[in-house]
Amino acid sequence: MNTENLPPTRKGRNYEIKALGLRDFAGLRRDDERLDPFELARYANLLVASFEQLEPFLSEETKRRLLDDSKDKWSGGACSQALPDGRKLIILNPTHGTNRQNATLMEEISHVFLGHKPSRLAITNYNKHGQIIARDYHAEIEEEAYSVGAAALVPFSALRRFVLDGRTSREIARHFNVSRELVEYRMKVSRLWDDYKKSLISRGESSESV
Repeated sequence: MNTENLPPTRKGRNYEIKALGLRDFAGLRRDDERLDPFELARYANLLVASFEQLEPFLSEETKRRLLDDSKDKWSGGACSQALPDGRKLIILNPTHGTNRQNATLMEEISHVFLGHKPSRLAITNYNKHGQIIARDYHAEIEEEAYSVGAAALVPFSALRRFVLDGRTSREIARHFNVSRELVEYRMKVSRLWDDYKKSLISRGESSESV
């Protein structure tokens, strides 16, 4: 593989190679093609259920918590128990926009393709303040899933080319149908941020204005 088309860090190259495998599985041939996570989910044997489909099974209190009080505290998740047909159920936060849902779903797809053991929600312990420690959380696994998913949505080679061509993060985000924040995250972890800032300065712009 041509390492010139991979990020400069060891961890970044590892994530990028896995992400390229996902894009290849999705049938994408160009590095600037837009990846549709909802289409890819079918091949990952995932069922993405709309919140409307689940509403009849939820109490009014639960719906209020999910869609109002705690709407900014969750993005989505997958049920650890498979459905009778073998598929895994994915639920996305309906109050989030398409760009954010794409990133969330891509992270869940990455968990499946990377063979990660699902995190479980359970009361396992209490901290010194008496607060519940309720999740079997594995930071390295979550980082890998998010990073691989983000790289699959915004490949390094295309991102670098767009940056050197003077494209703004907003323009790149529109191209890949993701959030501007995800694009700028990819720039930073791929060591393209300095090049990006230089391109903005040369155009007399700032990162806040574009």
